[in-house]
Order: sequence, then structure tokens, then C-alpha cells
Amino acid sequence: MPDTPATSMETLAILSMTCSEFEAAVRARHGGGPEAAIAAYRHVFRTGTTTFADLPAFAAAPALATALATQIHFPRCEIAARHEAAGVLKFSTRLPDAHVIESVLIPDKQRLTLCVSSQVGCRMGCRFCITGEMGILRNLTPEEIVWQVYAARFLLNRPVDNIVFMGMGEPMDNLPAVIQALHVLRDQRGLNIACRSITVSTAGHVDGIRQLATHDFPNLRLAVSIHAANDQLRTKLMPINVRYPLARLKEALRDYPLGKSGVILVEYVLLAGVNDSETHARELASYLDGLRVRINVIPYNGGSSVPFTTPTREQVDAFCGWLSAAGLFVKRRHPRGRSIMAACGQLGRRDTALSATSTARGHGSGLP
Repeated sequence: MPDTPATSMETLAILSMTCSEFEAAVRARHGGGPEAAIAAYRHVFRTGTTTFADLPAFAAAPALATALATQIHFPRCEIAARHEAAGVLKFSTRLPDAHVIESVLIPDKQRLTLCVSSQVGCRMGCRFCITGEMGILRNLTPEEIVWQVYAARFLLNRPVDNIVFMGMGEPMDNLPAVIQALHVLRDQRGLNIACRSITVSTAGHVDGIRQLATHDFPNLRLAVSIHAANDQLRTKLMPINVRYPLARLKEALRDYPLGKSGVILVEYVLLAGVNDSETHARELASYLDGLRVRINVIPYNGGSSVPFTTPTREQVDAFCGWLSAAGLFVKRRHPRGRSIMAACGQLGRRDTALSATSTARGHGSGLP
């Protein structure tokens, strides 16, 4: 587990801390047993507030309740804009340094998924992705990652129970912060989101995959973007393939620890006339041979500066059919949020990030 985040005597950055880390920091400052600190931690992550006076654990320590309420720190983030269409909600967060990130809430019958960002921009430069056109501006901190979940639950009142690291940025390129955020997200005394309900996505960052595999996150889901199963085409679409070609990537995927029934999610953006032929399907099936995978075929959503074309329904069905005939489990992802630039590969377009009416603004601390 990462080192306990540094905190000053003035503030406790609770969104970047597990319950054990928070408890240790409180005891170092105020002494006493762990009961009050644990109660405060649970209360913040279950209600979104820092009003502790009525909690039984503080009945004999009202001064501690007041002290903790003033010492707990939230990042000075605010929800600056919202766009919603057909149930999908994209919200823009203005960070303390005025950079803007985007997150997306996606409901379905079984769960409410939040797609979180891990960086401002992205250095991977995938040709069909708007975020990649931004370049990398900076990494997010653990508390800025967790704040997106906090904001969805307590500022937008959405009961998020599934997290996907598929927003802006390459999670493996900011792995220390992502790892700490994972510890906070799964803490049973806090947000309590099980690893089986969290997916970390990567463009194929082999070193990051191998590092993630060394951490104890049972049943954490891994998603990998492939988009082409021959090195020449994949390099044209995804510059990361120069550093981590397909052979190295497959070795890392083969070595990645999966649960008993776990699979690797393979993301494949279908670009008409580029990577959608029967030959491309056969190459993908051959490449994935020997791996436990489920393939998500995603029709190109549009918006990047490179003039790709969205495939027709018939082209998508044909490609999925070729993969199924090869014995692979494949699912066609139906576009959601495309009209508000919230679909795969569309986050970060500057002319939409702050164009909606500002709502749900924080109070400096981020509390409602």
C-alpha cells in the first residue's frame, strides 16, 4: 500500500485517505482511541457532510467533533457545467488551478456507472480520441480522482455503484495516484465500492499493467484498448504501440492475475474502412487466442480532427459476426452520450466543456 498521504496540522485531505490512514492521522494529532476517527470517516463518506456533533462516538468529545470538522480538507473543485441527454449526464469539474476535467454518469438497469478521469488531457495521442489531441496538461491527485465520485453521490445525488477509469487520461500513466484512489474507493468503512465493480482501462501501457498486477486488488477489472491486431496499423492509430508493441502487450495480459471467473475486457473502436474488415477480425481473433477476454466493439463516435468515418450498423454487425464465428464473446456497445460529446473518445473538447449552465457549485470545501 502507498505511504500515508502527508497532511499538515491544519488539514486532513480525507478524500485521499483510507480509514486506517485517517485514523492514524487523527490519533497522532488528538490522541484517544480509534472510535471517533472511524465514525467521522464513515459519516463523511456515507453522508457527504462533516457535522459530527450528534454521532454517539463524539458524545464525550464535542471539542474533537468541532476540531475535525474544521481540519478535514476537500479539494477546491466545483461542478462548473452539466450536459444531459437520454439519461447520460456529463459534468465538468473546474479544478483548483482552473483546469477542467469531465466525468460521465451512465445508468442502466443493474447499476449506475461513473466514468472518471485520471489526468487533465492525455499523452497517448490515439488518433481517434479528442482527449489525446489536448496532450497532457497534468496528472490528477488521488483526492481529485475520488472527488468525482464524491461529487456524483453528494452534489448530484446519484447513487454511483460502478466505477470505470475510462475518462480523460491514461490511468497507467498516473498509476501512483490511481492506486491510492483505488484504496480509498474500495474501503469498506468509506465509499465501499468493491473491486469487482471497478474497471481500470489502458491503451496498452505494459509497465503499468505489470505494476498494477503486483497490488492486491482481488477481482479488479482490467480493460485494454486494442483497435488493431497488427503492429503496422495499430501504430498508426495508437502511438503507444511503438513503445509497447502487440507481442509485449500480450505477454503482460497473459501474466495478469484474473479471478476464477475473471476476463480481460478488450475495447475495439471500429473505424469504417480502416480496421473493420474480415481480415482485421481474423487478426484480432488470432491475437487473443489463449487469453480470457470479452470484446466490446465500439462504433467510432466522431469528433476528432482526423477524418474517420463511423461504420454502418451492417458493418458493425458483420465485424461482430466474424468474431463470434471465431468463438469469441463479443458485445456491440451502443453509443450513449454522443450528442453531448460524452461517448468514448469524445471527452475534453474545449468548446463544450463549459458551455452549459453552471450548477451544483461547491462551497470551497466541496460540501453541499
